[in-house]
Amino acid sequence: MANKISEEQLKQLQEQVQKLNAIKHDLGALRLQQHGLEHAAFEIMQEQEKLKQELEQEHGKISVNLQDGTFEPITEEAEVVE
Repeated sequence: MANKISEEQLKQLQEQVQKLNAIKHDLGALRLQQHGLEHAAFEIMQEQEKLKQELEQEHGKISVNLQDGTFEPITEEAEVVE
């Protein structure tokens, strides 16, 4: 007769392996999703920088109110040297 673990132990071991494999699968899917989100965020940041440059060419350096679209010029204070 061959050495064999109990049916209950075998069932527990199989369930644990299945759960671990499912977790590994989910982690891989999350990494792919994270990569996609990072790429999308980078693209939006590039678009935002392009729009900022267009706005600066048209209006100079400004601060925009995102609620109503009004803006105020940004004045750069001269450095005081004593």
